Amino acid sequence: MTDNAFARHVHEGLTASQKFLSSKYFYDQTGDRLFQAIMASPEYYLTNAELEIFSQQKEAIRDALPHDLFDLVELGAGDGFKTQVLLEHFIAQGTQFEYLPVDISNNALRGLEEKLQKSMPALTVHPVQGDYLDALGKLPNNGHPRVILFLGSNIGNFPPPRAVQFLRAIRNRMDQQDALLIGFDLKKHPQVILAAYNDASGHTRSFNLNLLVRINRELGGRFKLEQFEHFPTYDPQTGATKSFLVSQVDQQVPIGGIGETVSFRAGESIFMEISQKYSPADLVELAAATGFVIKQVFSDSRDYFADQLWLPETQP
Repeated sequence: MTDNAFARHVHEGLTASQKFLSSKYFYDQTGDRLFQAIMASPEYYLTNAELEIFSQQKEAIRDALPHDLFDLVELGAGDGFKTQVLLEHFIAQGTQFEYLPVDISNNALRGLEEKLQKSMPALTVHPVQGDYLDALGKLPNNGHPRVILFLGSNIGNFPPPRAVQFLRAIRNRMDQQDALLIGFDLKKHPQVILAAYNDASGHTRSFNLNLLVRINRELGGRFKLEQFEHFPTYDPQTGATKSFLVSQVDQQVPIGGIGETVSFRAGESIFMEISQKYSPADLVELAAATGFVIKQVFSDSRDYFADQLWLPETQP
């Protein structure tokens, strides 16, 4: 078997009794492009809802931050499209800060840094490539408090128990003077949510199938894309939106890079991704369970989305 993390994760997921793949590997160059297309699709309300919050409440967000000098650390920065609204406002207000975007995709970080160098040449940018928690450990310590951004409902990519573990890990890496601005997609009508993960143009379908393309390219897989169907689900009680790829036929898929031929029954699925939705009451419980207090809530006009400013709970 090819000795790399991608191969190990694919081997683990596709030989499990309930097959799965890790969504962290969606983001190669093609995946980055497809995700931008998803965010621009009319059904994907999350982008516009959070952009509305930043555009209309940027002054309130800046006023809520506890410091005038800080490092702005963004986990999962992507192309920085929405964040740029805050960056421009902070600069216009004379805020002293450095921007440290963190992303698993080097391609996304390069594009973001180039864009910001052109549009905001006075801004100091220090990109950090890697997983969120590992990257937090790599950040330079200049003594400044940190404002950590975790936007776009990225926390929704964790099922609730893992979200609690992850947020506790974030809290353990924060000093008492740090702050967390975190975005949550809120529970709403199931049809609105399902449409966002099954857009009419097929970008989300292509985004999921692209992971099979990557396995074919990098691990010598023989997946036939036309034999898999993209299938999203939403449970309005638990708030879990899940995406699957479902095999349309009985088939055998050789993958040389993991030394396996993977068997699929017709109707058998690969679990691809979760996007968890929350109610306001859920978020009060989540903050308390992970060592935070909610200082302020910023919502869009339809109450589809919320960005919340969380501060570390004062230790007794």
